[in-house]
Amino acid sequence: MTTSDLIGLRIKTVRRQRGLSQAQLAHPELSDSYVSLIESGKRTPTPAVLELLAQKLDCSLSYLLNGVTAEQMEDIELSLGYARMALENGEVQEARTRFAELLANHNLAGLTSLRQDTQYGLALALEACGELDQAISMLRRLQDEEVSLDRRIEIAIVLCRVYRQSDRLSEAIQVGEAVLGESARPAWNDGMVELGATLLTAYLHSGDLLRARQFAAELLNAADMLGTPRAIVAACWNAAIVAESTGHGEESLAFAQRALAIQSETGTPRSLARTRVAYATLKLRIRSDAVDEVRGLLLRADEELAQTSASTLDRANTQVELARAEITAGNLEQAVAHGRAGQAMLPTTARALEAEAHLLLSRAYGGLGRTAEAENELAAVRDWLTPLPDSRRVAGTWYAAAETMEQLGDAHGAAEAYQRALACVGL
Repeated sequence: MTTSDLIGLRIKTVRRQRGLSQAQLAHPELSDSYVSLIESGKRTPTPAVLELLAQKLDCSLSYLLNGVTAEQMEDIELSLGYARMALENGEVQEARTRFAELLANHNLAGLTSLRQDTQYGLALALEACGELDQAISMLRRLQDEEVSLDRRIEIAIVLCRVYRQSDRLSEAIQVGEAVLGESARPAWNDGMVELGATLLTAYLHSGDLLRARQFAAELLNAADMLGTPRAIVAACWNAAIVAESTGHGEESLAFAQRALAIQSETGTPRSLARTRVAYATLKLRIRSDAVDEVRGLLLRADEELAQTSASTLDRANTQVELARAEITAGNLEQAVAHGRAGQAMLPTTARALEAEAHLLLSRAYGGLGRTAEAENELAAVRDWLTPLPDSRRVAGTWYAAAETMEQLGDAHGAAEAYQRALACVGL
């Protein structure tokens, strides 16, 4: 039913409840034929006429417009505010419950904008709880509705990110390209640059370095043109990843430092913490002698993430990176503790990160002389990696696993892992 149909139906329902005829409702300001046309949905009343009818029917204007009373509308908006606050404060399970309860409220059915806000909030809460498949389902339903351009871009950003986190890279790329590659593409703004950055990460994970490098330059130009912190951070960070992936380590750190500096001044606590983790991870790969600084950055970020709406995947990733840092520093017992903590938080859909966690645990156990446990962890690496589609990230994990197998004396397993790594990059 259209909005006019719903308004007309509500007017007719309340009129009958009041025991009025159309002529009685219309007199003296309106004609009964005009009221009849409104009730049948053939005419949309002006705001002035609608306010007049609300007065005559002794009901709220909010009810005629939305099907809820002013008090009910206030309760809905208050509940939505509490759910958002819970999500921002890192109370992700509480937020998930509040959003779901609000979505079940039948009074929300006719409030399209508020219902869509609630669905979007629930999708973010589901992502934060590690329920990635449910988040995807919710976002897909929203995509099928008529939404504003800004909301369409927001949905695409989150959906592209969740697909990437689920190692569904082709679907992540499709979502991003559906907006950024359309003929009537919206003009560059903060949201479009952030969507581009999310898509760029999917290109990198899929191994398309040429497309990633070209796109990184395009995003940097767009961000510089906009001059906004959000756009510059997104473009600089992804330029850093591309530079590191193509062997330009110091250039990579320069881009990353710029992104972190801007986030420190303007970013939300969650965004700052995530950028801090990413910067620390990058710096450890480029400057392994900076391990003490990296550990400090990761521990600080872990505390910050615990106070925000960060997903369990964000926090699990931080623990995995802490395990990597402790292995580099030679603190193998601490590495095991962080690796296990990260595994406990990982959703089952994050297969690539799960495989990396098992690999790090295998190295830690091997260094401690606990060979049987190291071999068990390597077996788990195979189990988690084998079903994944070929990608640059998967190739790297297979290669690292092969090196670890060699150290443990498993020559046959190492040869097989090397072959899988080569196959992932088309060799």
